[in-house]
Amino acid sequence: RATELRVTKLRWAAAFALVVGALGMASRADAVIVERIVAVVGDRPVLLSELRNRAKPNLLRLLATQRDANYHAAAETEIYKEFLNRIIDERLEEGAAEKARIAVLPEEVDRGIQNVAANAKIPLSELLTEVRRQGLTEQDFRDEIRRQILEGKLIELRVRPRVRVTDQDARAAYQHWMKEVSDQHPVDLRVLALRVTADADARLALAKELANRARAGEDFCALVVQYTDDVDTKGSCGSRGPQAMAALVPQIQERVRTMKTMEVSDPVLIQGSAIVVIQLLSEPRVPPFEEVRAEMSQRAVLEGLDHQRKLWLQELRRGVYIDVRL
Repeated sequence: RATELRVTKLRWAAAFALVVGALGMASRADAVIVERIVAVVGDRPVLLSELRNRAKPNLLRLLATQRDANYHAAAETEIYKEFLNRIIDERLEEGAAEKARIAVLPEEVDRGIQNVAANAKIPLSELLTEVRRQGLTEQDFRDEIRRQILEGKLIELRVRPRVRVTDQDARAAYQHWMKEVSDQHPVDLRVLALRVTADADARLALAKELANRARAGEDFCALVVQYTDDVDTKGSCGSRGPQAMAALVPQIQERVRTMKTMEVSDPVLIQGSAIVVIQLLSEPRVPPFEEVRAEMSQRAVLEGLDHQRKLWLQELRRGVYIDVRL
């Protein structure tokens, strides 16, 4: 216990020296604070420099994609909050690992990095080049892999025993997955588009007539060529090729979800500017539950692990002093 107390005092002394030194530098440089404590977890401080280093890849992407100053400031604040919470969780996990005498060996980190390269199907040298391009050093990357391996060991020890998956859980996971598949799976459709003019009623009546003629057997492609106002798709019978469901405008998404292959829709009003008639050429195929039962059971396990990990971390937080100063 005396040794632990000395280590704690040394940690705080080191942190205090860093902060005092930083403040001293700030007073000589237009009062710019270059270091400070942004959180305390138990007896361990989290320094601003650590937070900035962890958030660096996300901040660089933000700088590259967003120029609006107000949006940038708000997004930067959210990034810092996200990573600070992540660091706090990791400190809690490290404490739990120490109590359980769990460690990660250097060779485990080496294998983890090799697995990342293998999964990405790129040479290790190319992976490390990409890591540096994102603003990280090789040691930063090794530290991240070590944290992931440590978390995996803790989940297996402390969280996995809490998860019990039933057939009902697997079916619930299947319902979630169906929505994702239908949003991302490509669908192909033809669209006959009519601009809404001053005489909107007449345009709607024409759209209804064309839909009825298509259902009666007239060639939908010929109707598109003759009547559509979308010049970009006239030559392709109204088709833009396979598109993800999520890429379609909401009104078309809603209608397509209820249609069968080669069915022709009723007229659909698009934001008051166009009326469209749709013919569905192909719909997303979602395999029945029995075909993917094993995958859905595994998906339910992963969802259960994520839920139970959050509960476990909440329990750890209740037992440790945490002071956020961001």
